[in-house]
Amino acid sequence: MIIGQIESYDSEKQTGLVKSQDDFFAFDEASWKSSVPPDSGDEVTFEVKDGVVVNMRLVAESTKLVEGVKKRWIATTLAFFLGAVGAHRFYLGFYKLGFAQLAFTVLTHGYGLLWGFIDAVLLFAGHIHKDSKGRPLK
Repeated sequence: MIIGQIESYDSEKQTGLVKSQDDFFAFDEASWKSSVPPDSGDEVTFEVKDGVVVNMRLVAESTKLVEGVKKRWIATTLAFFLGAVGAHRFYLGFYKLGFAQLAFTVLTHGYGLLWGFIDAVLLFAGHIHKDSKGRPLK
């Protein structure tokens, strides 16, 4: 089992590049075994058979130790002050939802402020407790 980091991933072509120490390996969607899509910067474990990457998955899923990397207080602060534009959703990796909040705010002439405030309360209370990769918030 090799441990590495995804250097790049093209979701349209479903191919990417993973780095382990000084070696680079190309991979495709068929080698990905995790429940969330690959993303640049993800720590992964994988095997190489006949020069091809196989059985690649997130390190957290391989070890079953999921450690949070995003901080709840940052997400809550972003939701409270910039929630109308979805800043907290972008921070947590929920890009589509962030764009939806931004569009809602623009289209309703500012009513997205309420959505941001509600999200701030949900974050503070712990009801929003994971990032887009399923990792708990610190």
